[in-house]
This record gives sequence, C-alpha cells and structure tokens, in this order.
Amino acid sequence: MAPPRNRQPGFSRRAQYGLFAGYVVAVAGVFVGVTLILMAQFDRKGFEMVRMGVSDVTTPGSSAGRSGVRGVRSVGQSVIAYFDAANQNRRLRDEIARSRIVLTQARILVDENRRLKHLLQLAENTPERVAATRIVASTAMGIRRFATIDAGYTNGVRTGQPVRSPEGLIGRVIEVGATSARLMLLSDGGNTVPVRLARGGAPALVIGSGGPRLDLRGLAAGASPFRRGDLVVTSGTGGVYPPGIPVAVVTRVSGDRAEGMPVADPARVEFALVLRSAPALPAPSPAPAAAQ
Repeated sequence: MAPPRNRQPGFSRRAQYGLFAGYVVAVAGVFVGVTLILMAQFDRKGFEMVRMGVSDVTTPGSSAGRSGVRGVRSVGQSVIAYFDAANQNRRLRDEIARSRIVLTQARILVDENRRLKHLLQLAENTPERVAATRIVASTAMGIRRFATIDAGYTNGVRTGQPVRSPEGLIGRVIEVGATSARLMLLSDGGNTVPVRLARGGAPALVIGSGGPRLDLRGLAAGASPFRRGDLVVTSGTGGVYPPGIPVAVVTRVSGDRAEGMPVADPARVEFALVLRSAPALPAPSPAPAAAQ
C-alpha cells in the first residue's frame, strides 16, 4: 500500500528534528538580534568590540572577494584596451610629450625649493608611516561611508589616524580590531577636513555629502577663492591630518561654495598607508596688554 501524500511532519522523526532545529535557529537569531540592538543603544563600546571581532573574522574572505572582483574588472579592461590600442598609443604619446614639459618645470621648482629651505634653515617634517595595508571593503552608497582595512592594533593602528593612498587622502580610522580597522571616508556625511587651496593657500573646509562629490566652503571673508580645476590639500590644522596631502579637485563653483571630486577613490584603491596623526598646531599667543 502506497504511503499517503499528505503525511504530517509528526510521522517522520527526521522532519521533527528539522522543524525543531528551525525553531531553535529562529529563536537564537531573534535573541542575538535583540541583544545587538540593546548593545548598540546602551553599550557602544561593547558593540564596537563585537563588530570589530566579526570584522577580524570576515576580513580575509572580503579581501579574497575584492581581489576576485578586481580580477574580473581587469579582464574586461584588457579586452577593451586590446581593441583600442591604436587610439591609446596616440593619446599616450601626446601625454608623454606634455608630461616632459611639466616634469622639467617641476624639477626646476624642486631644486629652487631645496635651495630656499637650505638658506632659511627649514626642516621638513614627513608624516610617519604606521602601516601599509589593503582596503578590503567599502560602502558604495548611503549618507554614511565606511571602509575596512586588513590592519589592526597588532600593526600599530589606532583610532584617529589618517589613511591615504598614493593619489591622496582616503579618510581616518574610527574603530580598531586585532587585525582589521574601520575607516570613515571623506565622502561620509559626518566628515569634515580642514584644507587649503594649492593655488594661493586660502583656507577652506571639505565636508562629506554622502554622495560621490564633496562640499567645499571657504573660510576667508570676501569673494569665493575657488576656481574650477583647483586642487585642495590638507592644511595640517586640527591635529589629525598631516599637511600637504591631496584631497579633492574643484569641479563646480556656486557663490562662496564649491563642489569637488575626491582625488582617491576607495572603490579603486587597492593599497593604502596609515599615518600617525599630525601634532596639533600651537595656539596663537595672546597679544600683550596695552600699558596703562
């Protein structure tokens, strides 16, 4: 006699065990979720430790996945470059010719700066490197923008340290685990970086907007100091970012404000440097009181 088609789970011990295991997993998931929510509200330090512990465990897998995505992307770019080789060669020859002129001018300026520093007895302070690391993950959208690197406090990384790529500034460390750390990117809606214009040195602020572009605001009274194509670099004030790191290029000017694109794109950057925080600039001494 064939078994009935509408057998209930209670007639199968295996089905009973599976149903029971499902209930246990669901209850455990709800319990863990409620616990994490309560920790995030009432125990921020403990929640950060749990989050960074999970990050330490998942960082190797994230790094492997990012490497795979980068490999697939490079294959596609190689195919496109193969069919566009002639145009690329022509553009590269023109770019090399222009670069020779710029390089010659840059060498002249470097030699002149070296001579002037020697005459003025100036010492150049180079930011100290803490760790060379790899970016393994980054948020692609949303008002909050974060990234993860595969270096933690065992590598000397500490909260507040700036992170840069060869192109420019990426962000700063906000949470540190044993073998990984969490960065707040420049584009994060809560990030503000003091900068100056490479042309003229006018002070300004770069403020994250949560999108691909950055907001720039001048600090000096008067007309807007920004021009399209201007490069802004860190000013060194605030005691976090060393001076002279490229931050953004101005793409749009509107009144006393401007918009810019970050020089370094975390989605395309593979390697980064964690730097020691810059010492805060000394406060200006008060003016002497007038003699009575």
